[in-house]
Amino acid sequence: MASALGLPVIEPPRAAGERLVWSVGGLVLAVADALAARFGACVVRGEISGFSRAASGHCYFNLKDADGGVGMLRCAMFRRAAGLLNFAPGDGQLVEVRGRLGVYEQRGELQFVVEAMQRAGAGALYEQFLRLKARLESEGLFDPARKRALPAYPRTIGVVTSLGAAALHDVLTAFARRAPHVAVNVYPSLVQGPDAPAALCSAIAAAERHGGIETLIVCRGGGSLEDLWAFNDERVVRAIAHCSVPVVCGVGHETDVTLSDFAADLRAPTPTAAAELAAPSTQSCNDALAARFALLQRRVHHAVDAHAQRLDRSALRLARPADSVRRHGQQLATLAHRLAAATRHAGATRAHDLAQREPRLRRGVAVALASNAQRISSLDARLRALDPKQVLTRGYAWLTDGEGRAVVSIARLSVGAELKAVLADGEASMVVQAVVATDVVGGVVLG
Repeated sequence: MASALGLPVIEPPRAAGERLVWSVGGLVLAVADALAARFGACVVRGEISGFSRAASGHCYFNLKDADGGVGMLRCAMFRRAAGLLNFAPGDGQLVEVRGRLGVYEQRGELQFVVEAMQRAGAGALYEQFLRLKARLESEGLFDPARKRALPAYPRTIGVVTSLGAAALHDVLTAFARRAPHVAVNVYPSLVQGPDAPAALCSAIAAAERHGGIETLIVCRGGGSLEDLWAFNDERVVRAIAHCSVPVVCGVGHETDVTLSDFAADLRAPTPTAAAELAAPSTQSCNDALAARFALLQRRVHHAVDAHAQRLDRSALRLARPADSVRRHGQQLATLAHRLAAATRHAGATRAHDLAQREPRLRRGVAVALASNAQRISSLDARLRALDPKQVLTRGYAWLTDGEGRAVVSIARLSVGAELKAVLADGEASMVVQAVVATDVVGGVVLG
C-alpha cells in the first residue's frame, strides 16, 4: 500500500485478535496520507509572519488569520516555486497561497507546501502600522531636521533591551571588542508582549534621569511583525522622539523596519551595528591620534628647519660685519649728499620767490598807505565840521542853566533866571529880564 505522497504506508505487525499498535513513523505517514487524501489542493488566505529565505532559496514562514485569530499554519515554499514570484513577500502582507497540506515527518509537524502565492492586500497589523506611521509623520515626529548628530567620542552609553536577549550579548561583545574604553549602562526592559511598551518607556525615562548618558541604544533581536510590535507602539515612538539624548535604534535584522527606527536619531540594521555606530573603535581612535601626531611632527620639523635656515643666513651676515658697516656708511654718505643738494635747491627756490614778491609787496604797502591817508583826511574834515567851536566862531553862543543843562527853548526860562553863555573866546554870566515868544525859532530878549 502506498500513501498519497508516494511513500509506503507501514502497517504495524499484529497477531490475530491483538489491538492495533502504531509505530511513530507509521502513524505520521498514515496521518500524512489521510491529510493528502482529504486536502489534496487548497487555497489559503492569511497574513505572513516570520518570513525568511534560506541560502538554498527555499522560503519558510507562518500564515495567521488577518482578523487577529489564534490560528497559525507553518508554510514552506521551495526554490522552484519561490523563483516564480513577481513580488517580494514580507511580514504583515496579506496573501493567498495555493498548495497541499502535509506533515513534516522529521518533527511530526503540520506543514503547508506552497506551490503558488499572490498578494491579497495588506494585513491588519501592517495596515495599522501604515496608519500610525502616516499620523506621526504628519506631526513632524519623523522630520529629518529633528535628527541629532551622535557624540563623536562618547564616554558613557546606555542600552535599553532585555537582560536575557541575545541582542544585549551582541552589543556588549561589540563594545568589549571595539571600544572597551566606553562605559555601558544597561536599562533592562521587556521587548515583547503587551507589557513591553510601558517597560520600554520606563527604561528610556530611567536612562534620561541618570544624567551621565551621552548616547542611548534601544535594541532587540529579530522576529516576526508581532514580536517587534512593541517598537511600533505610539508611546515608545514618542518616548524615543522626545528623549533628551541622541538615540540609536537597532531592532531586528536589516530587513525589519519599525516606527521607532523613524523616530530615532539614527537607525542601525542590527544591535551589533548599533553598537558600532554609537562609538568609534579604540583602534580607529588610536589611528586618528597617530595620524595627527605624525602630522604634528612633520609640521614641527618643517618649522624647525625653516628657523634653522633663517639662523644660518643671519649667521652668514654677522660673519662679515665690516662689509655691513661699509655698506651702511656708503648709504649715509649718499643720503648726506642728497640732503645738502636738496637744501641748496630749496634755499635758491625760496630766495627767487622772495625776490619776485618784494616789488609786489612794496607797491601794495604804498597803495595801502595812500588809501589810509586819504581816508583819514576825509574823516578829519568831517570831524572838524561837527566841532561846536567852529559854530561859535560864526557869532553863536551856547546857553546853559545853573545846573549846566543846555537851554534850547524859552519853555525852560523864567525872568530872573541865571544863565551862562559860552562864546568863541570866553564865557559870560547873564540874568533873564524878560521872555518873549517870537516867530523866529530860539529868539529871546536878554538884559
